[in-house]
Amino acid sequence: MARCNVCFRHCEIGEGVLGFCGARTCRDGQVEAANYGKVTSLALDPIEKKPLRRFYPGSLILSVGSYGCNLRCPFCQNHEISWSDRAMRFQDQADMISPEELAATALYYRDSGNIGVAFTYNEPLVGYEYVRDTARLVREQGMKNVLVTNGTADVSVLQEILPYMDGMNIDLKGFSDEYYKDLLGGDLNMVLSFIKEAVKYCHVELTTLIIPGENDSEEEMRQLTRWISRLKNREGERIGYNVPLHVSRFFPRFHMTDREATDIKKIYRLAEVAREHIKYVYTGNC
Repeated sequence: MARCNVCFRHCEIGEGVLGFCGARTCRDGQVEAANYGKVTSLALDPIEKKPLRRFYPGSLILSVGSYGCNLRCPFCQNHEISWSDRAMRFQDQADMISPEELAATALYYRDSGNIGVAFTYNEPLVGYEYVRDTARLVREQGMKNVLVTNGTADVSVLQEILPYMDGMNIDLKGFSDEYYKDLLGGDLNMVLSFIKEAVKYCHVELTTLIIPGENDSEEEMRQLTRWISRLKNREGERIGYNVPLHVSRFFPRFHMTDREATDIKKIYRLAEVAREHIKYVYTGNC
């Protein structure tokens, strides 16, 4: 039995058993990533798809995903590899790609416009060791590393990968403890701490998916963007006004098919509200 310290759950994991995320296990009394090097998705994507709008626009990035997630968003767009029953079967079905092989693949596609590697699709930080080891090699090749994450990880985990990260898109899914706890099974304070540390060291953009009847009020958007506007760099200077936010439209998915897609006018209105406090606001899925 060993305790995992990746996120707020602090799972006590028995020998050979998986933690809540489905991607971490205990071997010889030590917690490790059961999904290390196990790749379920690999594609050369436009950087804007991450989404990142102010980080090497117009470029491509080799995007890689494994399996597992430490949240339980009922609207998950990547549930097949995150936390569905099928996702758990990837333990035996995923392809093995070593950090060296993935870094070499990224380099191979550089002449095609690839700038590096994006760790995405599932929650990358439930297997942060693979992110760290691969990103180090990618950086040594003079290429870029991007993390697409829900931000539900301890700052100590973030510090493991920060020396090699160039850009991040972090989900800030809402701005109430109840929303995070009751709907997502998450911890808002952990995400806020993660974001506050990340913006000190690399380019960060944030994404908020607007769920009808859940996090779609103008007041919540004002609270969320007011908080973003106060983010600071390592010197203590406010930089939050320039941190981009993607306000994205929800479509019925996975376990959340009980409501319609977010009204487009609502998305545009919330984007206007967001611009009261921050400069760069983009609408998504519209």
